Amino acid sequence: MTIAPLRIGTRGSRLALWQANAVRDALIAALGPDAPAPEIVPIVTSGDKVTDRPLREIGGKGLFTKELEQALGDGRIDCAVHSVKDMPSISAPGLGLAACLPRASARDMLVAREPTALAALPKGAVIGTTSLRRQAQLLRARPDLVVKDLRGNVETRLAKLASGAFDAILLAEAGLDRLGLDPPGAVALSVHTLLPAVGQGAVGIEIRADDATLWALLRKLNDAPTFDAVTAERAYLTELGGSCRSPIAGHASLDGDTLNLRALVASPDGTEVYEAHHHGPRAWAANQGVALAELILEQTPEAFVEAYLSDDD
Repeated sequence: MTIAPLRIGTRGSRLALWQANAVRDALIAALGPDAPAPEIVPIVTSGDKVTDRPLREIGGKGLFTKELEQALGDGRIDCAVHSVKDMPSISAPGLGLAACLPRASARDMLVAREPTALAALPKGAVIGTTSLRRQAQLLRARPDLVVKDLRGNVETRLAKLASGAFDAILLAEAGLDRLGLDPPGAVALSVHTLLPAVGQGAVGIEIRADDATLWALLRKLNDAPTFDAVTAERAYLTELGGSCRSPIAGHASLDGDTLNLRALVASPDGTEVYEAHHHGPRAWAANQGVALAELILEQTPEAFVEAYLSDDD
């Protein structure tokens, strides 16, 4: 009997294909030499089609996952590979996050034409990013800067910087590393300077919840520390609420069997910021994320919640 190869769904960008190939290689090792090699199935998402407007104006981060999840639910693919930071905090009905590869750096990079610290940027410098999370924290530290929207893949963004359209741009360090890019003007920002997005640096594999065989296979290649940290971060985001119009940051790290979590919510202009820290047993990762969200919500005024953490448009 011929065994059909596993079909891995992914976006078609160079970075997304790098991630899908990393999952493919891990699956080949887990399946053994006698199994057919998994196939990669590129799928164009809504977020890939519309590149001239901020994501918050066209539906948010789910635009990079919707078509992949539809293909998964329809049985056209067996698993979908995502950047976890692009995933909604709750999977679509019938689907679930089954595994994560080892997490890369969660840091953001300030990329200018020459290496420059954030504090050393000239007054009024124009910075490119579409992320409200990055914008809010950037303006909190440097309210004199001018933030303008910047869409497109990593190479496109770097080209716009080189053209002089921006004085600097913000990119994820993980993406640059995976693409083998080392811009001469890149400076890493610590997570204490710019708290990352939930799931930043992590690659997740989503499958149908009733596919017990694939679920068991993926657990063999799952990186448990990454999965636990991501579980806590996603639980925090789910409990907190919010939308693509909400500047929200959250990050979990492991110290032995203890999860250390940091959270931040802010107004888009960075003038109103609320932060929280929490730690707890790794074995109850989701509970730690919920507790972190509760700490944030305890200190945020009702008007702020209504303005920035409500799901209502």
